Amino acid sequence: VQLQASGGGLVQAGSSLRLSCSASGPTFSRYVMGWFRQAPGKEREFVVARSVGGFRSWYADSAKGRFTISRDDAKNTVYLQMNSLKPEDTAVYYCAAGGGRDVYAETEYAYWGQGTLVTVSS
Repeated sequence: VQLQASGGGLVQAGSSLRLSCSASGPTFSRYVMGWFRQAPGKEREFVVARSVGGFRSWYADSAKGRFTISRDDAKNTVYLQMNSLKPEDTAVYYCAAGGGRDVYAETEYAYWGQGTLVTVSS
């Protein structure tokens, strides 16, 4: 599976942004899809994940109430809708596909996109 993330950019605090992650290959629907982010000088961290079939989602505390993940298996695409953005959301955002035993762990994700930069100005 090859993943391509897009949709990042420079926005003001309080704005919204939608990231997309397109996947190649016929097995997209079999994977848990996640978004992680890495802020400057910090380790990469879990943001949100969506289960196979889209029946369940998991959110980091920082994302709850502001971010929404969705997936369209017909289009091999997962989305991250980010609302009420804050300067602390500034990071490179990565999409990932994995097996899902522990959706919060990077090691559970076998495939990664290249990342898309989100910059939120105050």
